[in-house]
Amino acid sequence: MYRKRDRAQFYIEDFIMPFGGKLRADNRWVKMAEMIPWDFVEDIYLENMNQDNGAPAISSRIAFGAIQVKEYEKLSDERVLDYICENPYVQYFLGLQEFQDTPLFDSSMMVHFRKRFPADKIEEINKRMFVEPKEDDPDDDPPFPNNGKLLLDATVAESDIRYPTDISLLNESRENLEQIIEELWGHGPKQGHKTRYNRKKARSQYLQIIKQKAPGAKKIKAGIGIQLGYVWSNLETIGELLLHTGLDVLPEKRTKRLMTICELYRQQRAMYEDGTHRCENRIVSLKQPHVRPIVRGKAGKPVEFGQKMALSVVNGYTFIEKQSFDNFNEGTCLIESVERYRRLHGCYPEVVQADRIYRNRDNRAYCKKHGIRISGPRLGRPGKAAEKERDTAIQDNRERNTIEGRNGMAKRRFGLDLIYAYLPETALTEAVLNVLCMNVRIRLLLLRLYRFFGKRRLRTGLGDKIVAWHILLNIPEQLRVGFA
Repeated sequence: MYRKRDRAQFYIEDFIMPFGGKLRADNRWVKMAEMIPWDFVEDIYLENMNQDNGAPAISSRIAFGAIQVKEYEKLSDERVLDYICENPYVQYFLGLQEFQDTPLFDSSMMVHFRKRFPADKIEEINKRMFVEPKEDDPDDDPPFPNNGKLLLDATVAESDIRYPTDISLLNESRENLEQIIEELWGHGPKQGHKTRYNRKKARSQYLQIIKQKAPGAKKIKAGIGIQLGYVWSNLETIGELLLHTGLDVLPEKRTKRLMTICELYRQQRAMYEDGTHRCENRIVSLKQPHVRPIVRGKAGKPVEFGQKMALSVVNGYTFIEKQSFDNFNEGTCLIESVERYRRLHGCYPEVVQADRIYRNRDNRAYCKKHGIRISGPRLGRPGKAAEKERDTAIQDNRERNTIEGRNGMAKRRFGLDLIYAYLPETALTEAVLNVLCMNVRIRLLLLRLYRFFGKRRLRTGLGDKIVAWHILLNIPEQLRVGFA
């Protein structure tokens, strides 16, 4: 049955707040505010601030809370301001004493907030929130026996760039150089033509190739040669203009773009003459020249463009061991990851579960020296215990699926599949924030489960669901008591 109601909108003053003017203590933002070490966040914030000169800055809690809200809710910088103004729980999370319906800052400040919290510092916050560190002298033997499991894997957080092709990069370079010539032309002698070619013809030659469904290799190489000629012609023109005007007339952004195009032209010219498609430190984007192609060999996506990240999972929570825009062999990070595990937990892990690339001879010798079992079969011929080792390897692979699930969760839910930040330092910060938000989400989920079922219900059939969630999230038995 349906009953008609008055369609007229009532006055906003008559709207009744459901919580009676008070915030609920079990809200997710209230719980999240209790997790974060705000004193340590403020210490990081003060490292990049001048405490003597200048106007008072925005508080560290608002700065860090705003960028975390952005990543947790997958909002843009502009939408974050609206979300904060509309949500009193978020304002409590940011440390405000009372509700405010006006923006706390301009959306452009979000870039500065990300710059003031480097990626390595946010990773320290991540460890402080989800790891209980134990004092340990790295020169002495660990005071505790080997305990725990360390899961290792690597992934790529792709950047927001267009799929790069040589001819499209050269065409974009030509258009950027034409804009620079326009800016320099008013400061120069204004003699001759701005460009030594017809711009419409150059554009038409580019479109004739890229609009074809499957142009041949000869046509593509011929088009690249033509665009290389146009780019070199513009570089010569800009060089002549700069002799009269100087480099100071160009903004810093234009100067950096000009240097990037010069390096791109050098790389493309070398590959064109050598007939190859590879070069060192290859530029694949003019807007983000720090992004490099990462060859992964995955099905359907053999090459990814972004930052490579070596991840670890300990007690169900994910941490970043290494991240870089340059490709690296993640197998070389195992020893550093194990030593970092020792410094945090006061002991070596009992098992290191990783894929084949981590099982080189150096890592195997290191693990054998410290009594650590590394997943996978031993080198050499199978021994008498081959069947038992095979069953153990199968179980290790099943448990290692946890870190594969974390990679998928971070990419599908928290935005690690596409990083929108342009600057290299802010892109690294955004990736670490995505991992931090994923850990917070897991902790909140466990808190909600224990609050719903209750400590006494763990002995009933409903408690089996809790155990199932722990198996799924790879939370060890000893941590269940802390959530009860």
